[in-house]
Amino acid sequence: MAIKIIETPRDAMQGLKKWIPTEQKVKYIEQLLRVGFHTLDVGSFVSEKVIPQMRDTELVVKSLENIEDSKTKLSVVVANRKGIDKALYFDSISYVGFPFSISEVFQQKNTGKSRVEAIQLVEDMVSKCVQRKKTPVVYISMCFGNPYNDPWSLEEIDSWIKKIVDVGVHYFSLSDTIGCASDGQITDVFSMLNEKYNVDFGAHFHSIPREGSSKIEAAFHAGCSRFDGALQGLGGCPMAKDDLLGNMATEMLIDFFDKNGISLTIDRTELQKAQSLCKQILMA
Repeated sequence: MAIKIIETPRDAMQGLKKWIPTEQKVKYIEQLLRVGFHTLDVGSFVSEKVIPQMRDTELVVKSLENIEDSKTKLSVVVANRKGIDKALYFDSISYVGFPFSISEVFQQKNTGKSRVEAIQLVEDMVSKCVQRKKTPVVYISMCFGNPYNDPWSLEEIDSWIKKIVDVGVHYFSLSDTIGCASDGQITDVFSMLNEKYNVDFGAHFHSIPREGSSKIEAAFHAGCSRFDGALQGLGGCPMAKDDLLGNMATEMLIDFFDKNGISLTIDRTELQKAQSLCKQILMA
C-alpha cells in the first residue's frame, strides 16, 4: 500500500494572528516542495474577513507558478462559487477542496450554507473541475462527532457520503475537527466506508500529541493510505478550545510509517530544512 502524505501549510497558518508576509509563505512552501510530499495544501480562496491570514492566497499561488519542476501536487480550499472560479484559474492547482460538515450547525458556521445548499455547490464544483481537469476533494468536517448535539452516527455519515459520491466526488478527507474521535470510531468509520464505496478516503486528524499515534494506526489498519499532517502539529480548529489540540504532526506520521517498515518518498535532508523554516517563519 503506497502511503500519501499531504502537508497542510494552509491549515498550519490560517489561525495564526501574526501576519506572515507573502514572500515568507512562498519561501516556506517552496522548501516543502523539495521534501517529496504527495500534495501540499497551500491556501484557501475564502472570505478575507473570516480567514485574514489567507487573503494573499492568489499571490502565493501565482508565485508558485514558476517554481522548478516538482512531483508534489498543489491543493486549495474553497467555500463558495467565487472561490471555485479563482482556484480553477491556476494551472498549477490539481486539487480543489470543499468543507462539508456532518453537523448542520457547523456547516452554517463554516460556510454560511445549509448542508443541502453545500451539496448543490459541490455538484457545481465537480462539473467545473471536470472541465478544467482538476480533482474535487470534499473534507468531511465533524466526521467523528460534534459539540452541538447534532445527529451523529455511521448511518448519518453514510447518508451524506452517498449524496456526495452521487454528484461525482471520488476523493474525501475525513476530519476529526475537534479531536474527539476514539480509535474505535476511526476503525468503524473507515472500515464501513471503504467496504461500501470504491473511492479514496483520507484522514485529516486534529489531536493532542499523546493520542496521535493510535489514531494513525486505527485509520491505517482500516484501509486508509492518505494522511494530512502539518509540521510540528501546528494549526487545528480554534473551536476546540484546547491549546494542545493541533493538526496531526507530520513528524508523527513519518515516525509511524518508519517504525512499520513502510517506505515513504520523503527527502530527510530537505525535511530538516523545512522543519527549521517552520520554526523561523511560523513559530517565531
